[in-house]
Amino acid sequence: MRAVIFANGNLEYPLEAQAAIQPGDLVIAADGGAHHCQTIGISPAIVVGDLDSLNAGILEHLQASGTDIFRYPARKDYTDLELALQLAVERGVDIILVFGALGARWDQTLANLLLPASAAFHGVQIRLEDGPQEIILALSNQINRLDGKPGDTVSLIPLGGDTEGITTQGLEYPLEDETLFFGSTRGISNVLLDENATVFIKKGLLLCIIIHNTISNSKEV
Repeated sequence: MRAVIFANGNLEYPLEAQAAIQPGDLVIAADGGAHHCQTIGISPAIVVGDLDSLNAGILEHLQASGTDIFRYPARKDYTDLELALQLAVERGVDIILVFGALGARWDQTLANLLLPASAAFHGVQIRLEDGPQEIILALSNQINRLDGKPGDTVSLIPLGGDTEGITTQGLEYPLEDETLFFGSTRGISNVLLDENATVFIKKGLLLCIIIHNTISNSKEV
């Protein structure tokens, strides 16, 4: 079962977000993410958050149309997106696509990038989607699959310290039981050789960013 979550960050590619939704997906809006749902012409099954970013008229319309509303106080321990992820996991999903997780606020963006590292979400594949860019977290002691097309860019970034015992298959620059050091850029700008690649890690975490070539990509910095 899949969930599609709309956060309240930037949604630069609304048509791609709309096309990603499949029949049977559980669509959740994290507070103002409901505005993105309205933009692409869908009604979320659930809206969750403190609702400080949601237009009152849209909220009334969603309530009237049967959307479940989970309202939290503004003084809370979790962001609206984390609450949405928690709810999706409680509903038994095993794949979560998140749109609108990146934006102008660096604090929110960085926190959202790190959310998949939470132990609460291990066992669930969380993919942060931003047009041509897809971000997933690779965990240790399991085969992590990266999907795309030949020529897509793949970057592997260690989190929380050095990532050890990395073995990759299907990438132009392979790693064989090697270490990527925290703070190093060695894992940036690898390339998919086929439609998928695998990453195995003995110890640590890797943030994996796939830049698909179907949409024009940003320049290297």
